[in-house]
Amino acid sequence: MDFLGIVDETADNGTAVVILAGNIPDIGNHVFDSNRNKIGSVKRVFGPVSEPFISVAVDDAAILKGLKGKELYIIRRAQNGKDKRRNRRD
Repeated sequence: MDFLGIVDETADNGTAVVILAGNIPDIGNHVFDSNRNKIGSVKRVFGPVSEPFISVAVDDAAILKGLKGKELYIIRRAQNGKDKRRNRRD
């Protein structure tokens, strides 16, 4: 698991805003807390390039109340061969 960041704000629409501390995740990566409980998935990456923010779509809105200030982690998904392109001459 890679460290994603700390939750800065939560919204009423079921999303949490995380201040990024590590590498920029891909959209759709699953987000977990420190106990490996699934919180949701990465919805958006926005803000300045030097310190981007991550919007996390939370699976259960009841979790949002106790989420502020917590550390979140991600597990990167496999790309399923998207980077493996054939040469046109093959």
